[in-house]
Amino acid sequence: MVANRVAENVLGTIGTVLWTAQLLPQVWKSWREKSTEGFSHWLVLLWGLSAGFLGIYVIVQDLNIPLIIQPQLFGFLSIISWGQCLYYGLKWSRLRSTIAVLCVLSFIGGFEAGMVFALKSAYDHGNSAPVKAFGVLNTVLLSLALFPQYWEIYKHGEVIGISIPFIFIDMMGGIFSDLSLAFKETFDVYAGVAYTLVVILDAVIIVSAVVLNPRAKRRRANAASPGTALNESISTQPETLTTSISASEIRCASVAAPAALKEYP
Repeated sequence: MVANRVAENVLGTIGTVLWTAQLLPQVWKSWREKSTEGFSHWLVLLWGLSAGFLGIYVIVQDLNIPLIIQPQLFGFLSIISWGQCLYYGLKWSRLRSTIAVLCVLSFIGGFEAGMVFALKSAYDHGNSAPVKAFGVLNTVLLSLALFPQYWEIYKHGEVIGISIPFIFIDMMGGIFSDLSLAFKETFDVYAGVAYTLVVILDAVIIVSAVVLNPRAKRRRANAASPGTALNESISTQPETLTTSISASEIRCASVAAPAALKEYP
């Protein structure tokens, strides 16, 4: 495809905007429900760490500005969401959760800045192997991060805890970021693989929600029906018992009364 700097930046900007907003529905959902049940904290922690590797990769290669900004925002929101998992899910105190979030953010930022300074000179002199290694690490972490979430889906038999709008926006961000690379002079294979994996793995969660959630809803409805019938049966038993006792007492009384009259002198 013919290189087009304008199209590259426009599509990259759309992808960045989507990936900036992607975690906001998840953060809002966790805060509103005060729960992260069904949402794997490993997903957002590994995503936050992978953002550091992707940040090194795009900065050293001097990709377009939106794609340089994107990993920073993505990593920040991922770790914020991870902090919610610590607070709501693992029941850590607010102070402990905040300290953990600040420590991880500081580590990622420091590591990324140090690696950029360490690798930039070597890359400019033609040694691209270390930078490509970080691209591979980012891809591996992005892929591995979804598997704990898949386990949560398998465990619950449905998709709960994770915001579907969040996953959909994340998937669209990957699509637009992929398209922006298509207009670059040289297509970046490693970045392209990373973005495409995000699209595919997000799509698996969306399909799982479409297929599994209605089934789980029907199972709950079917499980509730016998219980309702049993409660109604139990509630009618006292009346039946009372009616039976009353009828028995009446029959006994009707038999005993003539006998008592015959014995009377």
